[in-house]
Amino acid sequence: MRVSDIVQPLGAEVLAAGSTFEHAEITGVVVSDLMSDVLVVEDTDFVLVSSLASEQVIRTADIVGAIAVVLVNGKTPPYNMRALAESLDQTFLRTSHTSFHTCRILAELLYPNSEATA
Repeated sequence: MRVSDIVQPLGAEVLAAGSTFEHAEITGVVVSDLMSDVLVVEDTDFVLVSSLASEQVIRTADIVGAIAVVLVNGKTPPYNMRALAESLDQTFLRTSHTSFHTCRILAELLYPNSEATA
């Protein structure tokens, strides 16, 4: 599944489309508002889901190799957050869904035949 494939199911607004938006394959999802927890994740190519509307989310995503950031709860990010995502070539989406609902949608997309998502 590519980053561009999650926009419609999440009802997301694309705030910044990085150069990998159309072709990067999502391998997993990490959800956290504590960026210190995200910094110890060893995976890459995941979507970072957070309700934290701060530049630190974008910086952390860049450091750990996340391919997209999804800001949840319909929060409006500060201008600097969007500008930083653009300057770091990071895909940045916003959805009105809660973290839980966002993760459920992403799980159903990543694992369509899994009993866990039924």
